[in-house]
Amino acid sequence: MTGRAAPFPVPDVLAYLAGTWRVERTVRDLSTGAEGRFTGTVRFTPDGGGRLRQHESGTFVWQGTPRPAERTLDFEPGVEQGTALVRFTDGRPFHDLDLRSGRHTADHPCAQDLYKGEFEVQDEGHWHMRWRVRGPAKDLVLTTDCTRDNTQSS
Repeated sequence: MTGRAAPFPVPDVLAYLAGTWRVERTVRDLSTGAEGRFTGTVRFTPDGGGRLRQHESGTFVWQGTPRPAERTLDFEPGVEQGTALVRFTDGRPFHDLDLRSGRHTADHPCAQDLYKGEFEVQDEGHWHMRWRVRGPAKDLVLTTDCTRDNTQSS
């Protein structure tokens, strides 16, 4: 994630993420050249136990065809203060997340594919992530821009 301003340190990732964000994501299939775009919102809602539930919903347009899309993940406090462990809703670990420096990288092996994530915070209301997915069946780049939505309640 180069060419952007210096990263913005986040002392507590769960406190930073809480609330509603507008999301724009591009998906590029490097093997075919196909591109898609997701637009929507992601809400990070406290569950009362120190965790956040992330629910993302919107529209994904792939090869000209729009369809509704959503996903849910759970964020719980990490081993070190201010960090998080991201899990799928069935409890399986996805990746860790430490934005105390404003940047983080993470890996997630999925079957024969490897997801390599880069996260970067720009300021109080903007953060980005980029996943590079490689494997026998996938050759993708997913780039997501998140902007805090101050018009929505969390």
